[in-house]
Amino acid sequence: QVQLVESGGGLVQAGGSLRLSCAASGRTFSSYAMGWFRQAPGKEREFVAAISWSTYYAHFVKGRFIISRDNAKNTVYLQMNSLKPEDTAVYYCAADIDRTSYATDDRSYGYWGQGTQVTVSS
Repeated sequence: QVQLVESGGGLVQAGGSLRLSCAASGRTFSSYAMGWFRQAPGKEREFVAAISWSTYYAHFVKGRFIISRDNAKNTVYLQMNSLKPEDTAVYYCAADIDRTSYATDDRSYGYWGQGTQVTVSS
């Protein structure tokens, strides 16, 4: 069983930055693929970024967001820069303990956090 706890969300003005954190339980965190997804009101959940054998980004965050991990702290981060109002959503972190090859597919992830709200004002 893997538990994930996100933090770092909040309200920020357009152009600002936030860093999300996701603390994971589990003794083999370094072997997990970790992903960030988001869901805006009235929209489907969408892939944002993932870190596995490599890093992967959705096209709409490339160059603005950076995913990283600290295996000593069992934590994955999402540094979000140049935020836009359309980035407003609940952000979820997810763990794929089998590290499948489909890091951008939410069906690969068996464990999810509770989500953290990010609101970007214009």
